[in-house]
Amino acid sequence: MDAGTTAGLRIAASVVVPLVKRLLLPRAGPGAEFGERPVRLGRLLSFTGDRRTLSEADLYQLARELVRRAVRAAGPHDPPIAPDEQNAVGYALGHTLRALGDLDMDDVQAFDLGPQRLAAALVRASAPETRALLSADAAHLHDRLLVTACLHLVHQFSKRPGFAARTQVELRRALGEQQEQLRLLLERLPATAVEDTDFERRYAHYVVGQHRTLSIHGVDLHDAQSQAWPLETAYLSLEAVPARDPAEPVPGSGTGYSDGDGGGADPDPDSERTTGPVEAALAGHDRVLLRGVAGTGKTTLVQWLALTTARQDGVPGHLPQLLGRVPFVLPLRTLAREDAELPMPDGFLRWIGCPLTGTEPAGWAVRVLQAGRGVLLIDGVDEIPEAERPRARAWLAKLHAAFPGNLWLVTTRPSALPRDWLGREGFREFTLTPMRPHDVRRFVRRWHEAAGGGEELAATLLRSVRASPELSHLATNPLLCSLICALHRERRGFLPQGRVALYEAALSMLLERRDRERDLYGRLPPKLDEKSATEPLKRFAYWLIRNERTRLERETAVDLLDRLRPSVPQLARAGSAEDVLRLLLDRSGLLREPADDAVDFIHRTFQDFLGAKAALEEHDIGALVAHAHLDPWEDVLQMAVAQARPDERAELLTRLTGRADREEDDGVRTRLRLLALASLDQATRLDPDVRAVVEERAAQLLP
Repeated sequence: MDAGTTAGLRIAASVVVPLVKRLLLPRAGPGAEFGERPVRLGRLLSFTGDRRTLSEADLYQLARELVRRAVRAAGPHDPPIAPDEQNAVGYALGHTLRALGDLDMDDVQAFDLGPQRLAAALVRASAPETRALLSADAAHLHDRLLVTACLHLVHQFSKRPGFAARTQVELRRALGEQQEQLRLLLERLPATAVEDTDFERRYAHYVVGQHRTLSIHGVDLHDAQSQAWPLETAYLSLEAVPARDPAEPVPGSGTGYSDGDGGGADPDPDSERTTGPVEAALAGHDRVLLRGVAGTGKTTLVQWLALTTARQDGVPGHLPQLLGRVPFVLPLRTLAREDAELPMPDGFLRWIGCPLTGTEPAGWAVRVLQAGRGVLLIDGVDEIPEAERPRARAWLAKLHAAFPGNLWLVTTRPSALPRDWLGREGFREFTLTPMRPHDVRRFVRRWHEAAGGGEELAATLLRSVRASPELSHLATNPLLCSLICALHRERRGFLPQGRVALYEAALSMLLERRDRERDLYGRLPPKLDEKSATEPLKRFAYWLIRNERTRLERETAVDLLDRLRPSVPQLARAGSAEDVLRLLLDRSGLLREPADDAVDFIHRTFQDFLGAKAALEEHDIGALVAHAHLDPWEDVLQMAVAQARPDERAELLTRLTGRADREEDDGVRTRLRLLALASLDQATRLDPDVRAVVEERAAQLLP
C-alpha cells in the first residue's frame, strides 16, 4: 500500500472525525431540527449561510491541520509528500471542501453518492485546476484526505435527527448497504478503541471539573470555594512575542531582562519579533516554550488549554489542532515535593494524583501519544531546583523523541532557563508581554463583575489607574491587577503607591483587617495579629528560597513553628505548632495545602516578598549577593532593595556591583549588572555615588 493510502486510512478514525464535525452545524435534539423533507447541504454546513460558525480562514486552517496530521501519521521515514508541499495541499484541500456549499444536492443525495463519488463531485465543483497545480504525490494525498473526509461526512449525515424519515423507500436497501460498509470500516479499529473512548469520556469529565474555575486573587483567598469563577469568564487572552536572550536588556522591564517588544536577533530567519495573541503562537507551532514573569497568567493559560481540549465542543476555530486530543497537565513543582523520577506516560495519572488512576485501559496513555493525540502541558520548569532541570530536560527530550506529533507547551519564568533550552527538540520560544491598557480595562471590569463590586466602583478604579503612572506601571499582570482591585474595594478607593506598599497593604488586608472588619472574633482579639502571623510566614518563605523548593513538607513547617514559638508570645498563646499551622492555612489567605503532607504559598510573589524581608532581618546581605545570579533569588533581591533601609540598600548594591566586577564569567557579570540596574527602580532613597556606579557599569552594556 502506498504512503498516501496508508496516511488516509491510519488517520481516519482517531483524527479526522473531530475535524470533519467542525464542517457541520451542531445537531439539535431528536425531532427538533428538520422534518421529513431532505435538507439542502447549505443548511447543514458551518461555513455558509446566516448561522455560520466557521470563517473561511478557519476552514483553510482546518484543512491544513488535516494535512499535518496525515503527514505525521505516515511517519518520518515514509512521508507522503515533501515538507514544502504541505501548505499547498492544505490550501487545495480547503478550496475543495469549500465547494460543499456550492453543491446542488441534499443530505440524502450526498449519502447516496457515497464518499468516492461525493469527493469527485467536490473536485469538479471547486475548479480542478487548483488540484492540477499539485505534484503527483501531493495530488494523491489531497484525494485520499478528501475521500476520508467525505466518508465521515456521509456518516454524520446519517446520524442527524430525522435522516431515516427523509430517505425515500427506493433508497432503503442502498442505505442499509452504506451503513454496513461504514460499520465494517469503523470496526477495523483495534479492540481497545471502545474501552479507550469510554475512559477518555470519563477522563475529560475529570479534567473539566479540575480546571473549570479560577479563584479571584485578593477577594477572599482563604475561602476560595465561594469565590471561584468560571475560567471562561476569568480567562484573559494576553499577547506574546518570540523570546529574546535572557541577558538582553528590555527597556522599561521590571527585571531588566524579561518581557518586552523589539530588539534582539531571532535564530529563525522566518520569524519576526511581532506581538500577537499567545493563542496564535500555539496555533502556528506544535512545540512552544513560554516564558513569563510571576503573575502573568502562565498557569491560567495551561488551565484554559486543558479545559478547552477536554470539552472539545468549545474549541475555537483558530485552534483546530486541539480537536480529538487528550490533555495532560503536568506541573513540575510536584517533582520538588516528591524528589522522584519524572514519569513515563503510564504513570502520568498517578503522578498528578488523578482519582481515575488504575481504571484506565492498559497502555491507554501510550496509545494516545503514539497516535499524536496528546496535549502535554508542562507547567513551571522554574519551580524545580536548578540542579534538577537537566534531568527534566532529558525527560522531555526522551518523551518527544518517542512520541512525535503531539502538542507541547512548557512554561517557565524568563531567566530560569538559557535561550533555546529545548531548541534541539524544535521548540519555539515566546515571552508573555505585560498587560496593555485595554487588557487592564477588561480585567478590572471582569473582576468587579465576578466579585460583585459593581460597574461604578470599576470605573472609579480605572480613572485612578489612568491618573497614576505608578499604578499604571504596577497593573501590568493579572496577579498585581487583582490585588489592586481587591485593595481598592477594601480600602474604599484608597490605593497604596509602589510595589512594596501594595504588598504590605495586601498583607494587612489578608492577615488582620478582613477578619476584624467582618467582626469575625466579636469583642475578642484575633488569635494572631498581622505582625505575629507574618513571623512564621517569613521563616517559611526564606526556608523555601534557601533550599530551592516551592513546597514545605508539613513536618518541616511544624518544626519551624516549634522553634519560633518561644520568641513570639502570641504564637505560643495560639496553641501548639500544629494549631498555628492550621490557623495560618485557614485564615491567612497566603498559604494553602496542595497535598496532605505539603504546604506552599498561593503565589511565588508573596514568597519572594516575605523571604526578602526575612533575609534583611537576618542581615543576610552576603547570601543575597552570593545567590543573585540564580533565578529563584532574582525577585528576592529586588524585593530586598525595595524594603531595605538606605544604608542596607547601599551596601547591597555596592556588594552586588563589586561581585560583578570580579566575575570572570561574562554571562554572569552581565546578568548581575543588569539586575543591579533593574533594582534601582525599587530604591526610593539611595546614596548618589552608589547609583552612579550602578548606572556607569550598566552603560558599558547598553547602547
